[in-house]
Amino acid sequence: MDDHLPQSVRVERRSVSEEESRLANGPDWDRYADEYQATHGAFLGDAGFVWGPEGHTEDELRILGDVEGRDVLEVGSGAGQCSRWVRARGGRGFGLDLSHRQLQHSLRLDEETGVAVPSVRGTATDLPFAPQSFDIVFCSFGALQFISDIEHAVSEVARVLRPGGRFAFSITHPTRWMFPDDPDEAGLTATQSYWDRTPYVEVDDASGVVAYVEHHRTLGDWVRLLAGSGFVLADLVEPEWPQDHDRVWGGWSRTRGLLTPGTAIFVAHLRD
Repeated sequence: MDDHLPQSVRVERRSVSEEESRLANGPDWDRYADEYQATHGAFLGDAGFVWGPEGHTEDELRILGDVEGRDVLEVGSGAGQCSRWVRARGGRGFGLDLSHRQLQHSLRLDEETGVAVPSVRGTATDLPFAPQSFDIVFCSFGALQFISDIEHAVSEVARVLRPGGRFAFSITHPTRWMFPDDPDEAGLTATQSYWDRTPYVEVDDASGVVAYVEHHRTLGDWVRLLAGSGFVLADLVEPEWPQDHDRVWGGWSRTRGLLTPGTAIFVAHLRD
């Protein structure tokens, strides 16, 4: 749920490697972490579990099922809010994030809440855990949209999950790729092809360095990715915009949310 556009950048659409994506998005989140937590921290909750800008929580949706006594990994954990929720409910929640600054915020919240989330700095394409270490792996608007080598990332999740384990993740709904990232009525007019998978790239004008990358996959792409790594899709949740919800978060808003989905939550199980 990245909703910033720095000054003095130009937007491009072009292919970007996994290394280039990682080198851009890690420092980008380091720069943005303080603003992100200040702006959205209260909405997310220090030990809360929000699946998307619509505000639907894990208490409401029950995507993960019972976490008590389970080993649970959050990929793209940020400040660990969701993993802290898991720990508060008897699960053994662990976090992983590419951003050093986000993990510093996680340590801050560990101290403030008294609920510590063991976390490591790392990438979703190289999870630093032994095979079959976890019962559940989840990602709430975390790393997946920022990865070029998504096939390898999904295979890494399969590697660290135990047979029958659950993999759940929320992303920007793939149909949003067709529309400008605008919370007002301009964001309701399709301007590009849903099937154009060319990454969105922000380049720093001064240095020419790639500063931010986001990758697009269609709904069908995600289904094939999961099946190719041994997952069985159990559910695809498309949360509706609550009638009384007025929060604007980047391109998410009531204006758009009442008419078109903004979030997709995939729920899958690893074959036994």
